[in-house]
Amino acid sequence: MIIQKSLTQFGEYLQLMGKTFQRPERMRMFMRQYTKEMKDLGVGSIGIVLLISFFIGAVICIQMKVNVASPWMPRFTTGYTTREILLLEFSSSIMCLILAGKVGSNIASELGTMRVTQQIDALEIMGVNPASFLVLPKILGLITIVPCLVIFSYGMGMLGAFATSLMGIITADDLVYGFLHDFNQWYVWMGIIKSVFFAFIISSVSSYFGYNVKGGSLNVGKASTNAVVSSSVLILFADIFLTKLLS
Repeated sequence: MIIQKSLTQFGEYLQLMGKTFQRPERMRMFMRQYTKEMKDLGVGSIGIVLLISFFIGAVICIQMKVNVASPWMPRFTTGYTTREILLLEFSSSIMCLILAGKVGSNIASELGTMRVTQQIDALEIMGVNPASFLVLPKILGLITIVPCLVIFSYGMGMLGAFATSLMGIITADDLVYGFLHDFNQWYVWMGIIKSVFFAFIISSVSSYFGYNVKGGSLNVGKASTNAVVSSSVLILFADIFLTKLLS
């Protein structure tokens, strides 16, 4: 029964994506919607991304210094380890999990409300492709803005690590040396590439659950919850394969 339901949902998801990736009827209207979604979904998330990245960068640096430091280890190890954690996992994978909760629920609830209030049905009656008109700008907007958020997260996480030097946890010179030691530029690009896939998962899966809501307003909340849970699980699965593929 669970397998049958999963296959049905996957088929409905593919059908929705087939309707979504069609040429919009009015390009000017699409570009306006695309810009709006970038602002609402991405720019509106900059604050929480910067805040969380700053404190996580500081916490990682403190934990590395307090719990991992040893007289046998070079002093720059703390900065080196903090940089690797931020580049390889936190700023791409963990940050996208956080965005799945904020952005995914927003997308699912918005489309779900439009479905139960019959706004999507009205678009279909008017001859407009609602999937292309509503879902495509969200997908492309999030794919465009999330890599920028990842770069901001990189910078703010390292700035948070620098803040620990003001507390006397580690000297700024040791931290800078650790950040620069054996730096692999590919790790930056790997996080950006992974974030593009994660952004597609968040936007498309959340759109599916919101677009296919059945019933009343109570089901909108359930769809929002299902969107966040499903997006988070798929991000974790995708992270395993992408890390293996890109490493």
